Amino acid sequence: MRKLVVFNNVALDGYFAASSGDFSWAKSRADDEFSAFIAENAKGDGELLFGRITYQMMASYWPTDLAKKNDPVVAERMNALPKVVFSRTLQSASWNNTKLLKDNLPEAVRRMKKESGSDLVILGSGSIVSQLAQEGLIDEYQMVMNPVILGSGKTMFEGMKRALPLKLTKTRTFGNGNIFLCYEPAA
Repeated sequence: MRKLVVFNNVALDGYFAASSGDFSWAKSRADDEFSAFIAENAKGDGELLFGRITYQMMASYWPTDLAKKNDPVVAERMNALPKVVFSRTLQSASWNNTKLLKDNLPEAVRRMKKESGSDLVILGSGSIVSQLAQEGLIDEYQMVMNPVILGSGKTMFEGMKRALPLKLTKTRTFGNGNIFLCYEPAA
């Protein structure tokens, strides 16, 4: 059975995106160790899952020459890995190796988790994180806590109907102030 993992940057006040949807605050100050960590993470296998908004943002950047120049390892992996975008409104998904699904999200993810293959990874996509967390389908929450306070923004867990106890499984602190936190459901 495949594991479903969330990987997101989070501000100290718990937001994963600014109110406008902007993620630029998550661009870290120069830190060789953190850059190596991100590059190493990007080398892994997996199938990326996105909601429409995050998909459109990622698809507009990672295939570009700028992305290939700024982050060649990450750009190569983002473009090569299989991707699924969940959307009821998109008519097509043209980014390389992308499949568009309009299915019921929890049912589709349950099916995907039962298939053989690499783990499933959600990047961004707060509404998907919230829906799948409520269904108990997320196996691991990986967050990079950034030393910034946004004051307002979007949470990954908007609309949660009940508390979700988690247990800390890994941490790592970087010189730029970022802290990697890894949690699994406690029950």
